[in-house]
Amino acid sequence: MSSTQIDADAPCLLTTALGTEDEAEALAGALVESRLAACVQVTQVRSFYRWDGELRREPEWVLMVKTRAACAAQAQALIRERHSYQTPEILQLPLGGGLPEYLRWLVEATTPGPASP
Repeated sequence: MSSTQIDADAPCLLTTALGTEDEAEALAGALVESRLAACVQVTQVRSFYRWDGELRREPEWVLMVKTRAACAAQAQALIRERHSYQTPEILQLPLGGGLPEYLRWLVEATTPGPASP
């Protein structure tokens, strides 16, 4: 593989934040059901940010989406399609390692075919 090629099975983490718990849970379920994510964790946070020149302080629900490079673009498209924010946070972070057994499961869980145990 050349240095410019990306390993399709390379694990990555996508993050996004949503305004309601219901929206966060629906999106998390859709990502896992479609096999675009192996696991999605939903955590409530309080976000501080500036939007339209105004300082905001809002409760949000953060999704930590465990996936792999081959699924990242489709997962981001699904997030964008179902997200209620005008400009949603969608960040992609490469993962430099992890427990090999977990990483194998992540690949299996995001590969089309029979459901993983």
